[in-house]
Order: sequence, then C-alpha cells, then structure tokens
Amino acid sequence: MLIYVHGFNSGSASGKARTLQAYMSEHGEPDGCICPDLPHRPAAAIALLTDLIKQHPLATLIGSSLGGFYATWLAEQFGVKSVLINPAVHAHILLAGQIGEQTNYSSGEVYQFTQQHIDELAALDLPATSHPEKILLMVETGDTVLDYRDAVNYYHNSRQIIVEGGNHNFLAFPQHIPTIIAF
Repeated sequence: MLIYVHGFNSGSASGKARTLQAYMSEHGEPDGCICPDLPHRPAAAIALLTDLIKQHPLATLIGSSLGGFYATWLAEQFGVKSVLINPAVHAHILLAGQIGEQTNYSSGEVYQFTQQHIDELAALDLPATSHPEKILLMVETGDTVLDYRDAVNYYHNSRQIIVEGGNHNFLAFPQHIPTIIAF
C-alpha cells in the first residue's frame, strides 16, 4: 500500500497523485494507493495520516514538498518507509513568510495561515533522522521553490536520487515510479 502525502496548498488531485493512481491501476492495483486531502492545519494532517498508517502499518509514504516533511516525522514515529520528493526541510522556517490568506490550489478553499500553523510545524521538526535507511530522497536540481541542497544535506545518510534540471514538481516522477514501488 502506498500513501501519497501532498504538499502545501495542494490535494489529492495533484499531478503526481493522479499519475501514481493511474500507474497503480494500469498495473492491476487500483486500490494500491491512497491519496487523502489533508487539512491545512499540520496537527490535523498528522492525525489523519497517523490513522491511515495504523490502518495500513506496512504502507510506504510518498511525500512531496510539505508532504515530505510530514512523511519524515511519520517515518520517525512509526518506522514506515518514506519516499521524499523535493521535500521541505524545517518547514516552519520555510513557511514563516506565508502567514496570511492562502488558497488551496486543488480545492479552492481559502483559509488563514497563522502563527499557530507555524508552531505546529515547529513541533514536528526533527534535528536529524534516526532511521535513514527508511528514507529514499528524490530531488531535482532545478527546483526554484526549495533549495534541493538542503534536502541532500539533511538526508545525507539516506539513499538519494538527484536528477539534474527539472523543477519543484519533480518532472521525472513518472519514470521513477517503479523505483518508488520497489523501495
């Protein structure tokens, strides 16, 4: 079972989520991937993901951007494998400048991103991972939203796939799905 964890202001209709679900269906596992719409509140998102992991303890998480930050914390707590795609490192610092009105690109929901969101993210921040073997990092060097080198340094003891060029969406995603599933 795969659990796709989308990024900031995204949702289950994101391009990577749709691509992953289509791949699983084409390969005979239409129910092999769960792509939940996460609440914008980090604590609520973690609660939802925790429930899914408890229902599917052998699941592999696939976290993109902020979803990679969440997947890192969940891997630490539950020992699940996590594939991180252009993940946010220290999300409370990265998103501190986003306080104010936000719109979810996927659902159209408008909400206030507040200091409480930042505080909830800070509570999930890990100084380091203690099970780097449970993490596969995938980054593209052309990401202009996040500096890929931050992830490469933070996850230095984990397996890494670094793709030259690309962008924050991780354009090489479709060709790496077999590697993700094999992990």
